[in-house]
Amino acid sequence: MSKTDLVNYVAEAANLTKADAGRAVDAVFEGITEGVKKEGKVTLVGFGTFKKSKRAARDGINPLTKEPLHIPAKNVVSFKAGSKLKDSVN
Repeated sequence: MSKTDLVNYVAEAANLTKADAGRAVDAVFEGITEGVKKEGKVTLVGFGTFKKSKRAARDGINPLTKEPLHIPAKNVVSFKAGSKLKDSVN
């Protein structure tokens, strides 16, 4: 499902215009982004948890040239599905 499909679904399910649904979906995404940036974790009970974690620096190999290279440390976001989401998929 693409973002456009999601906006169309929200518009239909909530009886909103596509423009209003688009703004609502964007607001949810912005809220999740800000929560992960500021607090490091966003939990949506039953749906899942978005969590920020630090990936350590490491050494790797360029697959084309086989030369070693250094991969710097960075923050990554992971998602763990909640129980209701897991149950609905199975």
